Amino acid sequence: MFTGIVEEIGAVARVDPTGRAPLVIHCETVLEGTRLGDSIAVNGVCLTVAAQDTRGFEANVQPVTLRRSALGALRAGDPVNLGRSVAAGQRLGGHYVQGHVDGVGRVVSAIGEGPSVVIRLAIPPELRRYLVERGFVAVDGASLTVMRLRPDGCDVSLVHHTQQAITLPRKRPGAPVNIEVDVVGKYVERLVASKTDRGVTLDLLRRSGFA
Repeated sequence: MFTGIVEEIGAVARVDPTGRAPLVIHCETVLEGTRLGDSIAVNGVCLTVAAQDTRGFEANVQPVTLRRSALGALRAGDPVNLGRSVAAGQRLGGHYVQGHVDGVGRVVSAIGEGPSVVIRLAIPPELRRYLVERGFVAVDGASLTVMRLRPDGCDVSLVHHTQQAITLPRKRPGAPVNIEVDVVGKYVERLVASKTDRGVTLDLLRRSGFA
């Protein structure tokens, strides 16, 4: 489990889009206290540390992970968001992020708005129903607030600090991003759907205690 707060921007040292060779990441901060077998989120994907040294760590990436995420599009030298799993008693600055990517979105545009940058994202159709204004979405592992809903996705707004702390502002239109929707919405849908075959209605949510 992760908080969606990016601790460090690392760099890809080696990547094999087939998954035959380990993904190698150069970094510093996330190595502190990290041991073999620990979990580190790489652009929002939960990976297990298989080897490490003073320069970084290695992680094996399963073929299914390459298919469901944008990790296969990485190239040597690319920056990546990194975060260690949350420890008991740690502050939760973002939201609960599992590191299980739901799909791949695309950057549509980035427009300055005062000191902030508003980034428009195209989100796969099957994930849009989990987006709510002022709700959470994890983009490349970063916990962000949905500023505005769009027919094809949503907008997120980045304050100055966030612009420096994550990779999203560096990405050009068309660039792929890993998307993980808020798991709470998925659980609510599943629980409510199990009670009826009529679909989720406002009345049903109220009777189930969710509204």
